[in-house]
Amino acid sequence: MSGEVSPRDRFVTIYGRKPVLEALNDYDLRVDKVVIAEGLGGAPINEIAEAAADRAVRVQRASAHRVKVLAGNGRHDQGVVADVVAPRMRPLTDALADRATAPHKLLLLDGLTTPANVGMILRTATAAGIDGVVLPHRGVATVDPLVVKASAGIAFHAPMLRTRTAGEAAELLTEAGYPLFALDADSEESIFDIDFGTRAVFVLGGETAGLSDEVRKCVTGTIAVPMHGGVESLNVATAAAAVCFEVLRRRETGKDRS
Repeated sequence: MSGEVSPRDRFVTIYGRKPVLEALNDYDLRVDKVVIAEGLGGAPINEIAEAAADRAVRVQRASAHRVKVLAGNGRHDQGVVADVVAPRMRPLTDALADRATAPHKLLLLDGLTTPANVGMILRTATAAGIDGVVLPHRGVATVDPLVVKASAGIAFHAPMLRTRTAGEAAELLTEAGYPLFALDADSEESIFDIDFGTRAVFVLGGETAGLSDEVRKCVTGTIAVPMHGGVESLNVATAAAAVCFEVLRRRETGKDRS
């Protein structure tokens, strides 16, 4: 199932002078390369170039247009981008290639476009020891400086599994034998009562549109976080946190079969 790994499945590309400099100054991170727009200079750029030289990080020059393309952002790149190695990021197909080592509990993000939510989910999932967060390249906020900031830097180290779309991921996971549980505030099944089994995927739909049709057709069932006080629903990142730590609770109390 695995093949040649795309750079997009190995690196987190960040942009902006301050985020790039912060990454270069963080020796816990491995920066693969820095790209600076041609003709750009001045003290901040010189500081970035010096920090890169101190760590023997490649610095390339490219057209301003090319930098914007690499950043995927037309307004805030400030003429500088960097590729930061994400050691736990890999294609979903690679994670599923060997059933003996395949992850047990996963989150699948479907249509989440708010960077703050994606960042908080990556941080929470990592803290709770979730085996992987399936992060499609399309339809979900790009892992950029906004997501990194919301994750408080944890996004670089999060167990991200990349795929083209959420629908593609849902089909791959279904074929691999995973049940898909969608978070739905109207569900009669509580996250505290349902048996997740050895392997399970928890699907988090978009902030406004909910689940895509491609993912919905693969869903095994729905689950909800019980609520009181007249509250009808939770922010998607908050709901994800409840699920993540329920999974952790079961693991630590021996109630999780994984």
